Amino acid sequence: MKIALIAPPYPLEEAPSPPLGLCYIAGVCEAAGVEVKIFDYIISKFSPEKLKNQLDIFKPDIVGSTCVTMNFFDAVKIIQLAKKYNPDIITIMGGPHVSFDYINILKSYPEVDIIVIGEGEKTIQELIYAVSNNKDIENVHSIAFKRNNKIITTEKQELISNLDEIPLPARHLLSLSRYQALGFPASIITSRGCPNNCIFCQGRRMVGKKLRFRNVDLILDEIETLLNSGMQMINIADDLFTANKKRVIEFCQKIKERNLSFIWSAFSRVNTVDLEILMAMKDAGCYAVSFGIESGNQDILKIIKKNITLDQARQATKWCKQSGIRTHASFMVGLPGESPETLLNTKKFADELEIEYGFHFLSPFPGTTIRENIDDYDLSILTNDWSLYDANKAIVKTSKIEPDQMDEFVSECHKEEQNEFELMKKKYLDNKNLCSDNEIWTVENHLRCHLMFNILTFDLIEDLGNSIKNLNDPINELSEKISNKLLINKIFVYNNLKRLVNEGFLQYKKNNDYVSFYWK
Repeated sequence: MKIALIAPPYPLEEAPSPPLGLCYIAGVCEAAGVEVKIFDYIISKFSPEKLKNQLDIFKPDIVGSTCVTMNFFDAVKIIQLAKKYNPDIITIMGGPHVSFDYINILKSYPEVDIIVIGEGEKTIQELIYAVSNNKDIENVHSIAFKRNNKIITTEKQELISNLDEIPLPARHLLSLSRYQALGFPASIITSRGCPNNCIFCQGRRMVGKKLRFRNVDLILDEIETLLNSGMQMINIADDLFTANKKRVIEFCQKIKERNLSFIWSAFSRVNTVDLEILMAMKDAGCYAVSFGIESGNQDILKIIKKNITLDQARQATKWCKQSGIRTHASFMVGLPGESPETLLNTKKFADELEIEYGFHFLSPFPGTTIRENIDDYDLSILTNDWSLYDANKAIVKTSKIEPDQMDEFVSECHKEEQNEFELMKKKYLDNKNLCSDNEIWTVENHLRCHLMFNILTFDLIEDLGNSIKNLNDPINELSEKISNKLLINKIFVYNNLKRLVNEGFLQYKKNNDYVSFYWK
């Protein structure tokens, strides 16, 4: 059996990591003896022609796609095309969005054969066995499908109690060098589950409220494998990494015992840290912690069941500064009860903390308490266009504030930062020698990311790097082609391509009369 797993397009501006959940599913497929490939359209161009070519070459029996709400339409489009190219292919979708909207999806998209609901590893294992042995899939847990115009939902799958039994993510099926070229970290999990009740979150519905922990030594084995592959930045993607202080300190101690050298970041909550745990994390290479504080208004924090206080946020960020850990806070705009006054409360509080912070708009995803019990809250959802659920624009309103007021608030908050960057960029472009080292790094990092986004999104290495005739300096000729294509300074392109080649992410081989570039 052959399975093609789809990582659908996702905005590179959102700094995606290698798709962890999909790699876990791929690992399960491999362990079941299935031949599997990942069609990764996150860091490469998607087109119907490219998909058809990949399907023609691989000839999969099953095509499965993951998605979140904001890229659902991209994912289902790929599923529809796969079914069009080969009606005999079994199509599967999984992920947080489809897990909570499967009835609508099965009704609206007949090309989708099966939906995996919730945590997928055990379900995929059962599904592979059923399909391989011509068994009735109605005996597979936690799936939904259509039969005789009726939607069938099977018995719920129990959550995996021992996470160490799951095969490791099959990251070898990805082009990690593309992610390394962007400078984005690889994600790992050390646990699943979240005991909290935030009304805007899908997480606990997907992975349960009970915390399930992986063995620390096995986690570090996985990290060592990532480091050996060239990844030097790790993001711990647990919903709540600092839930268990003793375990976090053990993790940090064992990093030092193994003499592992890498930098890492984690998500946390302000009521689960203290100075001791943060100092241990910093000493083990943690460079950044992100807190979801959500609001600077205590009444709204109570409404959304965040279960934190503003004083806890003040204390946690103070400890982060003492430990030397870079601190970022996320605030949400458009929560139930929001008003111009509560937004000003949040802005004032965010400034008071004197840390990095950002605003995101509430997106009431399927499966969240806020969406399912919308009548209980001072909130109106204005659209079900899932492509707008990217947290970059207001799609809700309350009795006291309209979406355009929320948009204007966030725009004003970002204006000062944006103006400061534009002045820095102008200074750099006018005369780089007048810039400080930090200004040069900031502007060049921004320009580098923009360049890499374009190179990856449009497959420029594949399209322009195949028949390079300059055998003495092939990077120079490729740089000129990319520069002309993107209207970007050729020297800047050359320096960045040279860096990619020197670091081994981008490679080339010489034939008799020309050079071909390729990603490692």
